[in-house]
Amino acid sequence: MKFSLSLTQFLCSILFLFHFHTTISSSFSSNYSSSNHLCAHHQSLSLLQFKQSFPIDSSASSEDCQHPFPKTESWKDGTDCCLWGGVTCDVKTGQVTGLNLSCSMLHGTLHSNNSLFSLHHLQKLDLSFNDFNSSHISSRFGQFSNLTHLNLYSSNFAGQVPLEVSRLSKLISLDLSSNYDLSVGPISFDKLVRNLTKLRELDLRWVDMSLVVPSSLMNLSSSLSSLSLEDCRLQGKFPSSMGNLKHLQYLHLAYNNFTGSIPYDFGQLTKLVQLSLSANGYLSVEPVSFDKIVQNLTKLRYLALDSVNMSLVVPNSLTNLSSSLSSLSLRRCGLQGKIPGNIFLLLNLESLSLSDNEGLTGSFPSSNVSNVLWWLDLSDTRISPYLENDFISNLKSLQYMMLRNCNIVGSKLALFGNFTRLFLLDLSNNNFSGQIPSSFGNLVQLDFLDLSSNNFSEQIPSSFENLMQLNFLDLNSNNLMGQISDSFANLTLLTYLDLSNNKLQGPIHFQLSTILDLEYLFLYGNSLNGTIPSFLFALPSLLNLDLHNNQFMGNIGEFQHSSLEFLDLSNNSLHGPIPSSIFKQENLQLLLLASNSKLTWEVPSSICKLKFLLVLDLSNNNLSGSAPQCLGNFSNGLSVLHLGMNNLRGTIPSTFSEGSNLEYLNLNGNALERKIPLSIVNCTMLEFLNLGNNKIEDTFPYFLEMLPETGAKDSCSKIQ
Repeated sequence: MKFSLSLTQFLCSILFLFHFHTTISSSFSSNYSSSNHLCAHHQSLSLLQFKQSFPIDSSASSEDCQHPFPKTESWKDGTDCCLWGGVTCDVKTGQVTGLNLSCSMLHGTLHSNNSLFSLHHLQKLDLSFNDFNSSHISSRFGQFSNLTHLNLYSSNFAGQVPLEVSRLSKLISLDLSSNYDLSVGPISFDKLVRNLTKLRELDLRWVDMSLVVPSSLMNLSSSLSSLSLEDCRLQGKFPSSMGNLKHLQYLHLAYNNFTGSIPYDFGQLTKLVQLSLSANGYLSVEPVSFDKIVQNLTKLRYLALDSVNMSLVVPNSLTNLSSSLSSLSLRRCGLQGKIPGNIFLLLNLESLSLSDNEGLTGSFPSSNVSNVLWWLDLSDTRISPYLENDFISNLKSLQYMMLRNCNIVGSKLALFGNFTRLFLLDLSNNNFSGQIPSSFGNLVQLDFLDLSSNNFSEQIPSSFENLMQLNFLDLNSNNLMGQISDSFANLTLLTYLDLSNNKLQGPIHFQLSTILDLEYLFLYGNSLNGTIPSFLFALPSLLNLDLHNNQFMGNIGEFQHSSLEFLDLSNNSLHGPIPSSIFKQENLQLLLLASNSKLTWEVPSSICKLKFLLVLDLSNNNLSGSAPQCLGNFSNGLSVLHLGMNNLRGTIPSTFSEGSNLEYLNLNGNALERKIPLSIVNCTMLEFLNLGNNKIEDTFPYFLEMLPETGAKDSCSKIQ
């Protein structure tokens, strides 16, 4: 009984406390919501005015935003702005101290009189991933004297970074990157460097810094832990010293145009986790400097020196690389000699790129390879992977394998079918022979497959029908035989298909009409015959169609869409008129219909609608009528005009205009009459001119003496 009473009393106490707490909380909430918002009224007003300035546009936040959301839609008059999406307030004063509107779909111009600039207590401001419509960064940003974090990443700002940004002396993090029309001048950058002494993170990737002197980087704040200046158009001698930046963990200076050598004191940056100096014009590294980097930077996880001249570095020095390294990229570095085998044994290595070092030799070990390696690129080296079972079992995590023009040892190609996680496989330019193994059909996650320039023979395996994720397939320059399999109809995601320069034959029976995204189709250099199937002319996304050097017959069909940029049907047995739909391909750059001897057609003036044409070759056909006068000036970019070996009559077009880019003009073997027009002198780029075997009544014209010394004059000697 005593126990029951105590329990009852305990439960009553709990119920009383719960009721008391609920009553007090309700009372507090009621009083708070009805009278005292934490946020001051003038701040709410400023934020609401800011909201009105920028309508929501779902396209304003880039695809890089994982979860775009219109935060300002939660901003309602009469509610506490400290509870609004993206807004942070000081809990004591109620002042707005943070504004995070990243990925908020904002679109419009940020003017200097915007109410944003009245929020003087801001400490953190993030406007990244919006579209501010090429707004200039206002000088009023300099009024945010308490700002510690400013992020304008990928928000379509333009113009010059104002000097006033350098007044933000409390800044810890500044990100203006991915604003491609934004630039920073030498004075502004110098001010930033000297005044922002607390800066730890500076990201100006893709901001134009072409006028900034590289040596000014030596004055950056010693507190910096992250510096990203990739693709900033920096040019000139690499800073002679950066050893004072002892707190640097991330240094990205790739894709600039530095010259000179990586300084010796890079070895002092012992906290570096990531170092990227790739793709700089004439940057090199001396053996002593590289040894210091390798020996001292023990925390390094990412090292990228692509295209840095390392020709004097002995590959064996790579032996001492940090065991924590997860990514190593030394492409096109001029490395020569034997690569140390222990590189492949780094247990944390996830990505390895050594391609385009043709003097690099060695063997890829068959065991103890990092089992987390997902990217391997040994293309254009003499490093020898051995196709054995161990090679496969140790690389089960591979998703990207590039062994183009590689010294592969062994013939067990079927083993590649065990790399079931592969997304990309490039085995081009090797000496593989025999049939393509049917086990390749096991690679069902493949997006990219390149087996070109080998000696594969026999038929394309039917198991390819399983590769339904393929976007890119290149089998060109092999000895593949037989008809093209119907299995290609299953590859509905293809955008690129190249089966050219093989021994394929017969008519095209397989259906491509299901491959609606196909953009590039190359079937040239085979023995394909019959008529060109009508579905090829109906593909809605087709940009490039190349069927030259086959045995196709019949008429050319009418194109149902106008997306073509490249069309080559030359060296077949096509006949009849050229369809008018070709002249509606407004973006066409190359039109090659040469050597179809039964094409009978008068060249219409509508051909001059092809304003972007660079190459026009209708030679060796049975074309008749006169050459339209507009051929001389219909396309400013035209460099090749070949109408030779036809039955054209009339006169040579007299409309060649100033600024012509024509380099090759061949009207040989027609029935053109009268004189050579004076306007040809405007073709100052001309390298070849053949007007022979016509009915031109003229001698070598004096004005052609004004053309550069090329083959043009010799060709004119053929004038009858």
